[in-house]
Amino acid sequence: MRQVEVIRNTSETQIKIALNLDGTGQAQLNSGVPFLDHMLDQIARHGMIDLAVTANGDTHIDDHHTVEDVGITLGQAIAKAVGDKKGITRYGHSYVPLDETLSRVVVDFSGRPGLEFHVPFTRARVGDFDVDLTIEFFRGFVNHAGVTLHIDNLRGINAHHQVETVFKAFGRALRMALELDPRASGVVPSTKGSL
Repeated sequence: MRQVEVIRNTSETQIKIALNLDGTGQAQLNSGVPFLDHMLDQIARHGMIDLAVTANGDTHIDDHHTVEDVGITLGQAIAKAVGDKKGITRYGHSYVPLDETLSRVVVDFSGRPGLEFHVPFTRARVGDFDVDLTIEFFRGFVNHAGVTLHIDNLRGINAHHQVETVFKAFGRALRMALELDPRASGVVPSTKGSL
């Protein structure tokens, strides 16, 4: 069972994440940042990951620490849940459209953190959410999940659609990469023998 719970407490945030990589896309989300909860729901539903997130952060200052630290904690949780990576597909990709917007996400559970983030946001905010926090979320994630992640918004006018397609595509790419390949049962998907 690829289920874990991770707790991360700092002077800025207190976060608890429970997830099941082999879930049905159920989500219970209370990060204190409503738009982030909406995006985490996309990861759960499109990744078929059961995800519970609770966070208490210094949102009276701004949402930066909470969004970044949820990304960090989610990365830690997925790394813990996937373990030695035996039998996983390893690579995943997805293109997701939403009206005029199209985004592509490609992920490699390489053990090497790296982020290429190319999203030319058309405005600075979606409601109260600062779109610059999107890259902070994913940077925190890759550094703690140990993945290589390429995110490209290929076209888009509506900033909400830009962010949402990125998170949906991310969920779907995760789902593909984390699938257990029955032909590779017990095998680490690397010529090196470890990831």
